[in-house]
Amino acid sequence: MFKRFRRLRMNATLRSLVRETTLSMDDFIYPLFAKSGEGIKKEIGSMPGVYQMSIDEILKECGALQELGINSIILFGIPEVKDSVGNDALCEHGLIASTVKAVKKAYPNMFVVTDLCFCEFTDHGHCGILDIEHESVNNDATLEILAKQALVHAHAGADMIAPSGMMDGMIEALRDALDAEGFVNLPIMSYSTKFASAYYGPFRDVAESAPSFGDRKTYQMDPANRREAIAESVEDEMQGADILMVKPALAYLDVIRDVRNATSSPLCVYNVSGEYAMLKAAGKEGVIDYERVVMETMIAFKRAGADIIISYHAKEVAEILRRK
Repeated sequence: MFKRFRRLRMNATLRSLVRETTLSMDDFIYPLFAKSGEGIKKEIGSMPGVYQMSIDEILKECGALQELGINSIILFGIPEVKDSVGNDALCEHGLIASTVKAVKKAYPNMFVVTDLCFCEFTDHGHCGILDIEHESVNNDATLEILAKQALVHAHAGADMIAPSGMMDGMIEALRDALDAEGFVNLPIMSYSTKFASAYYGPFRDVAESAPSFGDRKTYQMDPANRREAIAESVEDEMQGADILMVKPALAYLDVIRDVRNATSSPLCVYNVSGEYAMLKAAGKEGVIDYERVVMETMIAFKRAGADIIISYHAKEVAEILRRK
């Protein structure tokens, strides 16, 4: 006798009872972009609903996020002055350090993650100290300033740091630096498998972080490489990363599942700017049922193996879940 799978689909309540994958707001981290100044809330044309905000506006946004049940954010910075090293990122009074302090003072229960990189802070737009000879980033010199940046964020009160520069050995270097300063309980969420992707375009608009020359293919991964993608996350887990990440997410569901199967640490995915912008554009043109596609996409990330989702859709997801 053949199996009647449809028996479990005939009633809405029963479908909910047997649903294998679910979403809650505890799954989400919302990105915020801090900009030097006051009274600034500038919407980004390529990312409707996403803003560059001064610290005072970020504090207002945090209040609105918590009302929606979103209690985790990740901070990116757009400083007033950029230089070849990214000194604002290394200063205890710099933009990100100041933002962390302000958020934690106003909203002690907001979980604040800080992106640890230099592309937003350097005048050349690359993710560390330049290696001029090879037109790339000097890996080991960048590890030294990454450690300094991590300590600045730690002293400011960050709840977790998230290094995104794809430097070899960055997790070991950061863990050693943090532990030596007494931050043994500060977790590291590594952008462990991060591809040199065309999906990042709108992010570079909002973060003002496009490279002034070349690209990031000498340190971010080739999108064609599956085995290397797994190995990158396995290595970061061995070095001490507490949470791993695959970025982008939508075109890399196979890699998410591979990393999930190869590691035991919690896994985050970054639903990146290009993925967000595509759905926004399709929804505006009326060619998709926007809300249904957003929710189906989030479920796909969870089903593939993600425990955590960084997404610009998080506020919309919260509103949709509230209506259910």
